Amino acid sequence: MNMTQIRTMARELGVKTGKLRKAELIRTIQKAEDNPQCFNTNFSQKCGQEQCLWREDCD
Repeated sequence: MNMTQIRTMARELGVKTGKLRKAELIRTIQKAEDNPQCFNTNFSQKCGQEQCLWREDCD
């Protein structure tokens, strides 16, 4: 997902995008959705969320 799509999604959730980088913005979206904020963290490979929208981009 590109940054334009991510920012659009964030705005739809009422998240202010500001100058957040991709990982920060995705974690903010995860928080707004009441999901674990694990994108690109040490926990992300162990989260077990195989159907996560962000899984493909997650390190």
